[in-house]
Amino acid sequence: MNPRPRTRREIRRRLLNGTASVRSLVLQLLDDAPQLAPTAWISRVPEAELLRTANACDALIPRDGAAAFEAQPLLGVLFAVQDNIDVAGLPTTAGCPNFASGPAAQHAAVVQRLVDAGAIPVGKTNLDQFATGLVGTRSPHGAVPNPFDPACVSGGSNSGSAYAVATGQVPFALGTDAATSGLESSIRVTPKW
Repeated sequence: MNPRPRTRREIRRRLLNGTASVRSLVLQLLDDAPQLAPTAWISRVPEAELLRTANACDALIPRDGAAAFEAQPLLGVLFAVQDNIDVAGLPTTAGCPNFASGPAAQHAAVVQRLVDAGAIPVGKTNLDQFATGLVGTRSPHGAVPNPFDPACVSGGSNSGSAYAVATGQVPFALGTDAATSGLESSIRVTPKW
């Protein structure tokens, strides 16, 4: 099996040349989940819904070819969302189960823009409560392990999102800055998709 594509360009190339499908990317994500830390995730989009979305994306590609990616530049790209950002149909806990009031009625604006561009949210990731801590070990949902060295703690309140990307589950994830570092929040690097 080909390794999972990790960039938007590689995903697009493989979807266009038929060496991958969005459905196969979703199935690989679901197949890999039991071997990876469940504590990285707080909630996930139901499998049936992910597969319906994947099938809809896959139907566009043979019909529209490269034009499908002109209309939706992130078509078929899976992503994770830190659980203090709303995803329609999933609760938002901010890492505090008592904070959740039920499933979000709509996506946060940033999630909606990504969905409009063709990206597919797969679930909500763990975080230090209210994204205010420096490590990923203080969550009632469990500690997020360091994907590179289990003897070390995972860093940052975005630990679940970072883990999902570092382990290759998704090419990118949304997180937030707890404003603990003015320098960090003032410098942003845009990935080269």
